[in-house]
Amino acid sequence: MKAVIVCASVSHGNTRRVADAMAQVLGAQVIAPEEADPGELAGADLVGFGSGVFHSRLHPRLTDVARALPPGRGRAFVFATSGLPELPLAPFTRPLVRLLEGKGFEVDGSFSCRAFDTWTPFKLVGGINKQRPNGEDLAAARAFAERLRDRSGGVS
Repeated sequence: MKAVIVCASVSHGNTRRVADAMAQVLGAQVIAPEEADPGELAGADLVGFGSGVFHSRLHPRLTDVARALPPGRGRAFVFATSGLPELPLAPFTRPLVRLLEGKGFEVDGSFSCRAFDTWTPFKLVGGINKQRPNGEDLAAARAFAERLRDRSGGVS
């Protein structure tokens, strides 16, 4: 199985740590949105898309990559790190999941965890979630990736 993870981790490296944990399980390459080739991504068996959350949205560079994908088939997943919890009625990942489904991808799920955040109001107190993602968060990310891997019959 060819797996690629497109990761926009711009503030504290939180999302990259989660992407690296998933990549170990999936045998995936982690790339920045600027390195992503839409044609190559469309040819992968599994593509992950992840970023930190900015104003309740995933990073625009990440969604730009997804918009540039040609219609086709394949499997994908979405993940996010954020200072605040995801709201059940308005998940951070939903717009990207819908975009990918509209491109013909089967989205196998999404993952999110809390992370160190120094967005403006939190900066005044030195940030929130200073120790996150922690070992438990990374173990949860690996478990999520294991479920993805098991659905595809393993990694080659």
